[in-house]
Amino acid sequence: MSAQRIGPGHCVVAVDGPSGSGKSTVSRRLAEAIDARYLDTGAMYRAATWAVLRDGVDLGDAHAVAKVVGAAEIIIGTDPADPLVTVDGTGVDADIRGPAVTAAVSTVAAVPAVRDLLIAAQRAIIGSVERIVVEGRDIGATVAPDARLKVYLTASAEERARRRSAETSVELAATAADLERRDRFDASRRVSPFRRADDAVVLDTTGLAVDDVVRRLVGMLDRSGPA
Repeated sequence: MSAQRIGPGHCVVAVDGPSGSGKSTVSRRLAEAIDARYLDTGAMYRAATWAVLRDGVDLGDAHAVAKVVGAAEIIIGTDPADPLVTVDGTGVDADIRGPAVTAAVSTVAAVPAVRDLLIAAQRAIIGSVERIVVEGRDIGATVAPDARLKVYLTASAEERARRRSAETSVELAATAADLERRDRFDASRRVSPFRRADDAVVLDTTGLAVDDVVRRLVGMLDRSGPA
């Protein structure tokens, strides 16, 4: 898909949704289509979790978890074609997608002080560029409530599990159970729970090709006008 022209002004696109809804692939492709930067906030929480696990901190000790995250230098690249992630100078792109981090990330992300730290970092990145596509689970509702376009991507439970299982090579039933657990945990956390912003556009990606989803989002942006 060739680059699309979007009106002038600071442009933030907030893409939320559960795991397996297609938000990572769609967000990167959308960023490329509108010549924007790209921010994967989930990768930030995963990088923070990697640091906590590296240091052997008790996940139940919220103060210790927050201390590790606050001391860690987490750098997230915003090039949609090459979104690198480092912690204290170490590349962790592959490690943060592993089963250990996946199992612990919801617990780390639920620590209020961790969310405060990372949301502040996310807002700083958003404010430093002209246009950016930001994906996560609380972008439209919490991180960037003034985004020009807020989208909530979803898909059937079966499709979400199938996509994630294909990515991780984990058995389908186990993947489905893990997705359900994470969604339930993230939606029930006290601070910045996983939820859809009231003014977000809901788009079911079940059965849709990525290019079709991106075209729809570009069309929505064209109609939205400047922020």
